[in-house]
Amino acid sequence: MKRYKVGIVGATGMVGQRFVSLIDGHPWFELVIVAASSRSAGKTYEEAVAGRWMMPDPMPESAKKLTVLNAEKDIPAIADAADFIFSAVDMNKDEIKALEEAYAGAECPVVSNNSAHRWTPDVPMIIPEINPEHLGVIPDQRKRLGTERGFIAVKSNCSIQSYVPAFHPLKDIFGLSRALVCTYQAISGAGKTFETWPEMIDNVIPFIGGEEEKSDKEPLKIWGNISGGMIVPAESPLITSQCIRVPATDGHMAAVFMSLDKKPDIEEIKRLWREFKGRPQELDLPSAPKQFIHYFEEDNRPQTGLDRNLENGMAISVGRLRPDTQYDYKFIGLSHNTLRGAAGGAVLLAELLCAEGYIY
Repeated sequence: MKRYKVGIVGATGMVGQRFVSLIDGHPWFELVIVAASSRSAGKTYEEAVAGRWMMPDPMPESAKKLTVLNAEKDIPAIADAADFIFSAVDMNKDEIKALEEAYAGAECPVVSNNSAHRWTPDVPMIIPEINPEHLGVIPDQRKRLGTERGFIAVKSNCSIQSYVPAFHPLKDIFGLSRALVCTYQAISGAGKTFETWPEMIDNVIPFIGGEEEKSDKEPLKIWGNISGGMIVPAESPLITSQCIRVPATDGHMAAVFMSLDKKPDIEEIKRLWREFKGRPQELDLPSAPKQFIHYFEEDNRPQTGLDRNLENGMAISVGRLRPDTQYDYKFIGLSHNTLRGAAGGAVLLAELLCAEGYIY
């Protein structure tokens, strides 16, 4: 496999730092560029992040002496040096859209952790195990952009990772008509730690701006189909959600209720979860979990502290599947929000794009 030269745009924030950590030692990817705002540009990465490194492992030596480039002004130099970039910038949506299209227009593929382009019709929003076929819209996007190599692909919101993977093996076989989801989301999803957000200690906030709309609607694009050079969202299932911020460092949990058109028995659902494999497992991609969905039989699992790091934080944990009085079944799901739900999911997407020949 070719070694790909990688840039991280928005490298100084929490998700950017996670990208830096994940690329260190990656078998396919080499970090050659870090970029951020004008406040950090010109400094070494170590200087730019001094006192703000939030990852559990030390800053990689390979990143420390890289000079931070200006994410907006140095696009030609970044596009020339990198085979593709990860985008983790903190800007308003219109600015992010314009910035990512500028990189794509400079013939530099963009793998984005941001939400700005998730509803652009010809931009694939990918959970690699679930809808890899949506990468097939990239030639249409390139035609619109007038590019040969450049394109944008995005990962979905962190909140849906805890339940959409569990729905997917059931949906096509039994039909999923409606679902209710309550998510309990860690503070790292807001780019915070307890040191930077002490108000969250011993506290719960029953609102996360924009999360409920994403949690209700993004699964429909994931389950949509390509038609006329764009992704047309599915019309069902109907999903309603509430998203709550809880005092955990990492890990998004979901309490999930679902109704199916055909009601299987519990053991059949568990079997489908355990046996489900997607394209990343078929290709044995470096970041892919060996088993995507793990089911716990214990009544008190999954737990955020015990299970969020399962398979390097890239697996989905499920438990407490049981009948419900209003819906057919209910269960608990858990995912690591800054690994599977953010940078790790984007790295897996980049691996898939490389393996399938979209990044070359």
